[in-house]
Amino acid sequence: QVQLVESGGGLVQAGGSLRLSCTASGLTFDDYPMGWFRQAPGKEREVVSSITRSGGATYYADSVKGRFTISRENPKNTLYLQMSSLKPEDTAMYYCAAAKDYGLFYKQSDYTYWGQGTQVTVSS
Repeated sequence: QVQLVESGGGLVQAGGSLRLSCTASGLTFDDYPMGWFRQAPGKEREVVSSITRSGGATYYADSVKGRFTISRENPKNTLYLQMSSLKPEDTAMYYCAAAKDYGLFYKQSDYTYWGQGTQVTVSS
């Protein structure tokens, strides 16, 4: 049974930083491209960032480029999202997801497995 468990969310002031983690089990982690998505209240879920199986290529949404960094530690089955210079508009539930193919993906439909999410709240 595949499980993705996010952690590291919380309440932070604008300009602050947080690091999210996503620990995977039930799959061969380095076989899966991974991604981070977020959903704010009243809005649709959107891609934040994604990374290839090896970590050699990454994608960032324009809204987070230069502020967020995605990375992965395959021996630890863990995906990370380092978030800096946080803004109130970054407030959302953040989800990690695993895709089943080879490549770099940014569409929700490309992802097969999803975590339950971790809440990030940025106060102004």
